[in-house]
Amino acid sequence: MRVALATAGLAFTIQPAAAQSILRDAETEALFQDMSRPIIVAAGLDPRNVDIILVNDGSINAFTAGGQAVFINSGLIALAGNANEVQGVIAHELGHVAGGHAERVNEGLKPATGITILSLLLGVAAAAAGSPEAALGIIGAGQQAALGKFLAFSRTQEASADAAGASFLSKAGLSGRGSLDFFKKLQNEEYRHGYTRNAEAEFYSSHPLTDDRIATLQDTYEKDPAWNAKTDPKLEARFQRVKAKLYGYLAEPAATLRDFPEYETTVPARYARAYAFHKEALMDKAQVETDALLKTAPDDPYFLELKGQILLESGKPLEAIEPLRRATTLTANAPLIATTFGHALIASEDRANFVEAQRVLKAAVAKDRENPFAWYELGVVYEANGDHARARLASAEQQFMNGKFAEAMRSAEVAQQGLPAGSPDMLRAQDIAMSAHAEVERQAKKR
Repeated sequence: MRVALATAGLAFTIQPAAAQSILRDAETEALFQDMSRPIIVAAGLDPRNVDIILVNDGSINAFTAGGQAVFINSGLIALAGNANEVQGVIAHELGHVAGGHAERVNEGLKPATGITILSLLLGVAAAAAGSPEAALGIIGAGQQAALGKFLAFSRTQEASADAAGASFLSKAGLSGRGSLDFFKKLQNEEYRHGYTRNAEAEFYSSHPLTDDRIATLQDTYEKDPAWNAKTDPKLEARFQRVKAKLYGYLAEPAATLRDFPEYETTVPARYARAYAFHKEALMDKAQVETDALLKTAPDDPYFLELKGQILLESGKPLEAIEPLRRATTLTANAPLIATTFGHALIASEDRANFVEAQRVLKAAVAKDRENPFAWYELGVVYEANGDHARARLASAEQQFMNGKFAEAMRSAEVAQQGLPAGSPDMLRAQDIAMSAHAEVERQAKKR
């Protein structure tokens, strides 16, 4: 995730993605990778090509949108009680990915569209024959039938993903207990919001009804050899601290301090409070919590990252450099952490640190090109070093990712004037200029 500011902000950054915001955090992404890897392999997919992406949305949902990406809402993490529940959700969504369901949506739309068109033609004919009321009835019935056809198709896909997910969990040696527990939580949410099962609810549902899903999956899971398998305690501990970290980052500070009162000294409680105090600009209190965390684990890279960020955002970039350098080293140059480290080096305003900043930021974008803030910071370093062409190229990268296609096109064109002919940077500038130009033209045609 990313913010449209010149700062990464805490361990999380926010980046617009369509109508929603993606939350990016190095610790969370590492956890998702480790939680999902055995399921991805069981699904016959390559873990290097599958992304588990956290969305800043309080609703309880997860989804796929084509390709090999699974999106999980922050509201789902808040509801989940343990890592195995989230693994059950990931397994289900990978059932959609492996089944190519997003790409096959037209299979459901085509017959529904055919029914709609036929009903419109019949309705027009009835109207022409002098029966406007009959025409409206025919059109309405056709639309209802078309909707029913598509929803039935959607329910079939969901049932297929349930079955596939159960198979993936079994192959991975992971219990389906968490999957069932999460479905029961969803059922409780439905009841809490006044849901009642009836013919109308069944017709308008895009998913099989939750109690039916529970009944079907319970029999499957309880017979599976992995039913009593336990989650790795270290993985579970990581999940609980990431959940608390996310809560502290997103919730109002008063809510965080209510749910994690100061007498609680667990790692999740301190983690959540550190973010709450940081949001309230109570930097001293945030630092106390972070120092307490580091006392329990001096070489934890994510505690070091948090310490560095708090110092950086307290106006102490020089003090932030060392913990961020250690965090970057301990995570083998995790791009999001390396970007914050590079930012601290630049913010120190010591030109002697700019060489290291350039090296660190180039390594960050090499590992994660979809990182606008890293490109922005790299552009700052290039500009400070008098490398105006590469500064403009870095700006073009950032602008293109942020959807500013006209600006990206201009920056890439200017960059080309100062880059060596045939160099990788020149070729990249040409690619951005052409892609941005195509996007500008496409948007113009929409107007």
